[in-house]
Amino acid sequence: MSTEPGRRPHPRTFDELIAEADAVSVDGWDFSWLDGRATEERPPWGYARSMAERMGRATAALDIQTGGGEVLASVPELPPLTVATEAWPPNVARATTLLHPLGVAVVSDHNEPPLPFADEAFDLVVSRHPVKVWWTEIARVLRPGGRYFSQEVGPASVFELVEYFLGPLPPDSYTARDPELARAAAQAVGLDVVDLRTASLRTEFHDIGAVVYFLRKVIWMVPGFTVDGYRDRLAALHRRIETEGPFVATTTRFLIEAVKPS
Repeated sequence: MSTEPGRRPHPRTFDELIAEADAVSVDGWDFSWLDGRATEERPPWGYARSMAERMGRATAALDIQTGGGEVLASVPELPPLTVATEAWPPNVARATTLLHPLGVAVVSDHNEPPLPFADEAFDLVVSRHPVKVWWTEIARVLRPGGRYFSQEVGPASVFELVEYFLGPLPPDSYTARDPELARAAAQAVGLDVVDLRTASLRTEFHDIGAVVYFLRKVIWMVPGFTVDGYRDRLAALHRRIETEGPFVATTTRFLIEAVKPS
């Protein structure tokens, strides 16, 4: 999403907006299609820059759930051995095309244990927005002194939009992805958590096409989302945005860094 506020005029009809957003490709993890149509504040810690700094000091690195490889490809200096895993076939193909020329091996993986690597294979493991973190496996593939560095989706992220479509969620939905649970899970496998930070960030959707694109791309927000299945709710939200302005939600993120004792 764009980080700059401001709304581009969209005089198109509801049908035109949703048809366009329903047809565009959602492969990869590049949200540039939303530029001018949605905005999201960025966390203050600058994950890509901080991850790149750690990559520059590593000798063997693993990027878990790399998506289309866009963030990893932005690293100026990759370690001599760099590997990325990804589960979704369209993203595997996209990441391979992007990362192979940079010397990165892309491995198709099902996001379930075990990771297809030997014990103590890496001195750095990173992941941006992992769907699920398998802490035992991370501890296993890290060398003594190695570190795990990740930005994760926090609790109740964009729930204003999710509950608009699904209705009120059960109370335990609001405590899932709690950063303190991540801290406890890391410590339970013997890792030392050296940094844990959280952020609540303003997100705005300026037209209904942006909502459709977002829900098609981030498929776990409203499972089974389709335009036809939610047309009435989409139409009502379109009228609301046209009348009241952008739909506002709160994105939550946390940064965690954990070290395997030497």
